[in-house]
Amino acid sequence: MRRHIWFTLLMCLLTCIGCSKRQKSTDELIADLEFPEAKDRVIAIRLLETRKGDPAKVVPAMIKALQDKEDDVRWGAANGLGYYGAEAKEAIPALKEVQEHDSDARVRDAARVALGRIDPSLSTPAKTRGK
Repeated sequence: MRRHIWFTLLMCLLTCIGCSKRQKSTDELIADLEFPEAKDRVIAIRLLETRKGDPAKVVPAMIKALQDKEDDVRWGAANGLGYYGAEAKEAIPALKEVQEHDSDARVRDAARVALGRIDPSLSTPAKTRGK
């Protein structure tokens, strides 16, 4: 239930941000990843995945965000890296670490999917529950 509320809140906030006249720059969003409030970091990581023209800036920031204490930020970072595909090859070691050791199953699964998008030879089937 808590995740549903977070997701709804995130969607509402993203909608509100999308309605504003001025969009934040890539550098501003990367700086937002250092904010103390988790919701600010979640919004920033989700918006960064849309910045396809800035992989040299965004990919390292997303790799760093894989270490965030908030699981929704780590999930967003893993998802975002997958959207960058081959441009995020430098993230492979960090994503492998997350896939094996993250405490949140959603984050581990997002890392697995991202690895397959970055390098199809790294694609692995989803683990079934209880195995």
